[in-house]
Amino acid sequence: MKLIDLILKEQSKSVKDRIVAYVGKKQGRFSELVTIFLKGPYRVTQRASWPLSFCVENHPELIKPHLKAIIRNLKAPGIHDSVKRNTIRLLQFIDIPKSQQGLVANICFEFLSKPREPIAIRVFSMTVLFNIARDQQALRNELRIVIEDQMPYGSAAFVSRGKKVIQELRTL
Repeated sequence: MKLIDLILKEQSKSVKDRIVAYVGKKQGRFSELVTIFLKGPYRVTQRASWPLSFCVENHPELIKPHLKAIIRNLKAPGIHDSVKRNTIRLLQFIDIPKSQQGLVANICFEFLSKPREPIAIRVFSMTVLFNIARDQQALRNELRIVIEDQMPYGSAAFVSRGKKVIQELRTL
């Protein structure tokens, strides 16, 4: 099976599921998917981002050799919302190394603070920030303040996740 052919075929749940099953726990196949995701063109990058996030959800250890490049890609100009959404989504499922936490936190705070950013990106950013903030009191306070500031203007999904995160922050 050629991953690129499957990605180009169509964007559907069945294709996503086939790619995730094909990659499984195999680092080589995952690396091929990451290469396709990072090298794009535009449409290929979008389509590869969805199964990529599910591969990481199932096998978080696969991302380790590629994490810096994946994070750096979030700062690329003109990145499509689906790429941002699926990249932030996959970051929810991993322990981000200390060396990358500052950059990831900055990116996520930027997304979280933009009211025009799609809700899924903002909500996933909230979760990633919570995961990073577990061990950092100053970051917990900053996250709580940003969420509270945004909640009066947030969608139902934003408010729901915001309440859960604030409640969890109080228990830390």
